Amino acid sequence: MSPVEFPEDPEPAERAPAGLLHVPVRSGPAGCTARFFRTPLGGRTAVGFTSAAKLAATLGTDQAGIRLSEPALRALAAPLGITALTVDPPFSAPAADRTAAQIRERENSWRRWHPQHVGALRVTGAAAVVVCLNLLIG
Repeated sequence: MSPVEFPEDPEPAERAPAGLLHVPVRSGPAGCTARFFRTPLGGRTAVGFTSAAKLAATLGTDQAGIRLSEPALRALAAPLGITALTVDPPFSAPAADRTAAQIRERENSWRRWHPQHVGALRVTGAAAVVVCLNLLIG
């Protein structure tokens, strides 16, 4: 009987090259920025997908992506202290509901202030300017 030649499976701690990955990105003022995610235990991780179809199936068809090699993605994540890389995660949590935050922001907006409050700030500011001028003039 001839020995069967199979390569050994890598240990979980060993890094196996993942090849080119589809990495989710978001638009920013300086162009595209890689998106980083959290693991179920709260740790930060870089995420890559082996195909554009898997990226779209997990994060939605509106999610933009770029192709990066595994070492390039690790190099982007390293300065942020992110050492974990998740390839083809099976699912993601839904996007956070921002409606409550938007309502709070609108309620705290300066446009919602009462006119008397705005007037009091103007008077206080003017009084401070007069006091400073009195100190300078003597």
